[in-house]
Amino acid sequence: MNTRWKPSVTVAAIIERDGRYLLVEEETPEGLRLNNPAGHLDPGESPAQGVARETLEETAHAFAPTALVGIYLSRFLRESTGEDVTYLRFAFCGELGAFDPERRLDTGIVRTLWMTPDELRASADRHRSPLVLRCIEDHLAGRRLPLDAVTTDLTVFRAR
Repeated sequence: MNTRWKPSVTVAAIIERDGRYLLVEEETPEGLRLNNPAGHLDPGESPAQGVARETLEETAHAFAPTALVGIYLSRFLRESTGEDVTYLRFAFCGELGAFDPERRLDTGIVRTLWMTPDELRASADRHRSPLVLRCIEDHLAGRRLPLDAVTTDLTVFRAR
């Protein structure tokens, strides 16, 4: 019997302030890596809701997406285990909101940091995936799609 291929759906926040981008440093099986605030889409949420949740969990900042930067497909092969995963990433830019100093960062997140595009380019070997820089380059190039470019049908929000 054939197994249906299912990519992992993720969401990412591309947050710029004063020429610097907000990143997280996180522990991974490959060591300490840099990533955009990002994570897996949960059941029962839209991609816009997911990116707001993930940003809060990983940075302790509220986040309101205002535009879609892009939709990306990438593949990752973990050499140590042979795990082969394809990711479908929805990257959003938006407005960074209030910081909650009482909130603990997600497990594995070591810290948040702000980096310039040049610092990001120079640290590409530490990125969690090639999409970290690609999404920022697309943001720098002015790529913006309206939020309604991604439609979430109401069936997603129904109780299971």
